[in-house]
Amino acid sequence: MLRQFFEHKIVRLILEFIGIGAGAVIAAFAIEEFLVPNTILDGGVVGISIMVSNLTKLPLAVLTVALNLPFLLLGTRKMGKLFIAKSAFAMAVFAGFLQIFEPLRNATEEYLLAVCFGGVLLGLGVGLVIRCGGCLDGTETVAIMLNKRFKLPVGRVVLAFNVVIFVVAGFLFGFDRAMYSLLTYFITSKVLDVVENGIDQTKAAMIITNDAKEISEQIFQKLGRTVTLMEGEGLVSGKKTVLYCVLTRFEIHELREIIDNVDSSAFIAISDVSEIIGTHIKKPGILDQD
Repeated sequence: MLRQFFEHKIVRLILEFIGIGAGAVIAAFAIEEFLVPNTILDGGVVGISIMVSNLTKLPLAVLTVALNLPFLLLGTRKMGKLFIAKSAFAMAVFAGFLQIFEPLRNATEEYLLAVCFGGVLLGLGVGLVIRCGGCLDGTETVAIMLNKRFKLPVGRVVLAFNVVIFVVAGFLFGFDRAMYSLLTYFITSKVLDVVENGIDQTKAAMIITNDAKEISEQIFQKLGRTVTLMEGEGLVSGKKTVLYCVLTRFEIHELREIIDNVDSSAFIAISDVSEIIGTHIKKPGILDQD
């Protein structure tokens, strides 16, 4: 009974928003109490906001919202309303708690402690947000869009953005700060991987359902993924259709939404994929390696 309660769509959505809010609060604490006081940068839009705030003395919370807003608007049509709603909520909570934490006493003035603890807490916060289907930084939204369109790995796109930001930070604040920032980024990434279990990792989904045609069409239309259909037979349930598709970690949440809307009784098994050989048609006219 309790399990059915937590699996209910509305309850699960509420829990996801609670998780996103908690992750945003943790990330804001890491930024304001560990990184900003020691001029250590985060990556992405937040990192740019920290640089601009240091140079102009404008409030970090205001800059974070202002610089993230164009990315949210850019992703509205491509990413889906729920993803944008969750991301907007995450960014609003994040900005609000940046303002709340700003007047508090800094956690430490030791650079190494700031890098380690700030990186761990930031990875935990961002990982919670992503795990619950949201996004805390505009560059992540762009990276996910590029992944959907060109199959560019999310992690590598974000890394490319951040390398440029850290190089600029080196010229502005000294290359020791850039190196501290880069070290923080790698710690954050590792913790985020643990929380999210690999945001850029390829996954395989096996779906056993009675509504194979509708689910496979929805997967193709919404995720751009082709599906292999196989006939199966359950010991108790009888003849079933088994769907097999390969997708990214970011798409698993959307896959669950599709299954819930079409056949909530379907059985889904998600597994890691270590290597893929071969190609398939992702969208009409686009050849993609899955």
